[in-house]
Amino acid sequence: MVCARSLTLSSYVMALLSNLTPLWAAEAARGKDAPAVHWLSSYREAVTAADRQNKMLLIYFRDRGAGGQCERFQKETLDGPQVRSKLRDYVCLRLPADAKITVQGKQAVLLEHEAFREMLGRPGVAIVDYRADATPRGSVVSEFPITETLWYTPQQMAVILALPPGTLTQRTLIYAVRTHPDHPASTDGEPNPTLLEEAQSHSQYQADIRVQGHHFWGSRFARIRSRLPGARAPREVCAESWGGQNMVDAAIECVRCWRLSSGHWSAVCGQSRFFGYDMKRGGNGVWYATGIVDAR
Repeated sequence: MVCARSLTLSSYVMALLSNLTPLWAAEAARGKDAPAVHWLSSYREAVTAADRQNKMLLIYFRDRGAGGQCERFQKETLDGPQVRSKLRDYVCLRLPADAKITVQGKQAVLLEHEAFREMLGRPGVAIVDYRADATPRGSVVSEFPITETLWYTPQQMAVILALPPGTLTQRTLIYAVRTHPDHPASTDGEPNPTLLEEAQSHSQYQADIRVQGHHFWGSRFARIRSRLPGARAPREVCAESWGGQNMVDAAIECVRCWRLSSGHWSAVCGQSRFFGYDMKRGGNGVWYATGIVDAR
């Protein structure tokens, strides 16, 4: 079911940014004495360090020079105590947005590489997974560009740094769920491989046919239930973005759509032991999202 968009995106974003809770205040207090982050400046050195240490590599692409939104983002978000405390688990790299690397003997702008397509050529944060259990190891699993509509508070950055293992699209949609102002609880449970796989498959199917919906839910329900521990009953939510939206804006839009449907929101907002979320982009420029949770 296509959602009714009765709230403007700008009002939604304002509500999201203004929704500060005691939870974040408590976390900030705990991270108050977090040590300063050691920022590397060499891409090769950072990749080698992340690979050897089996860590995530966080790359902060920023504009050259002082001042502007990048300096503000560094001071207000990346230097925040709760963010610094989480960055201890990462190898951190800070690069100018036009930084070049050598690929097959030729110089190329890193940010223009296909792997960073969802950065939109903009400053922002990307995360590459070099942990031992990453599949595939060295894959880009987060891309959060800074744009006219996208900004990341310390609270939102802390969510990014605590996302569960998954693909780029899975983690982006989970981020959108976790940062919704109403604090939906479905992703408080465990990411389940079966539900992630099924969410990925159905999102891709919707994108392929360019039609949103719970297609073949009867047969998929039985298959999913048989694969869940204790034969728990799954619930599914689907949504689509506006055409031409970037990945992060599209994820936020899909969650906003679920909020406007009481049936969908009861699944997204409710407590679940297991969850799986994913989204795929169709050839029409529309993103199609799927969430599957187990009903308690």
